[in-house]
Amino acid sequence: MDIKQIFKNNQNWVQDKLDIDSNYFKNLSEGQNPDILYIGCSDSRVTAEELMGVSPGEAFVHRNIANMVANTDLSAMSVIDYAVLHLKVSHVVVCGHYYCGGVKAAMESADLGILNPWLRNIRDVYRTHRIELNGIEDNEQRYKRLVELNVQEQCINVIKTAEVQRAYRERNITVHGWVFDIHSGKLIDLKIDFNKILENVMEIYRLE
Repeated sequence: MDIKQIFKNNQNWVQDKLDIDSNYFKNLSEGQNPDILYIGCSDSRVTAEELMGVSPGEAFVHRNIANMVANTDLSAMSVIDYAVLHLKVSHVVVCGHYYCGGVKAAMESADLGILNPWLRNIRDVYRTHRIELNGIEDNEQRYKRLVELNVQEQCINVIKTAEVQRAYRERNITVHGWVFDIHSGKLIDLKIDFNKILENVMEIYRLE
């Protein structure tokens, strides 16, 4: 890729926006009021705004390898804090995608250096659900199911946070688990039962 072309593309993009609305960037600079916090994978093939069909300002986005919500990851925790407490989002979405390189790497036994501690989070998901996963004979189907289970577990990690628990009590925030199917381009709602998960985790993770 020619890096200079990116700046040409930017100039064209700016002009296109101004041709439609001369105040576009003035209005954009006045602040943001997103309704959704989107936590997704850093995979270059999957962009949050494009797959959801939303405009700038409508989604606050955090991305990392395999859409993880690790409780020791200050970046993810800071994003949740800011989005929930300050931006007052109404929805938190964790979105994984089939054929995720991070999930695939976690299913293998290779030593990947600095990636090892990150991938252990996904391997922990496999360990938690190993009976179900080991019962799936087809490798591709097992891989796809781990993608789904990883999304589910990251939703649980979101629900564990004090910010989300407080927002649920005060304004009924909701958490959603989705998977993007790269083969079809469709978003799949895993229909995470937010209230049931909340009830199950509150005995241990309730924060007043």
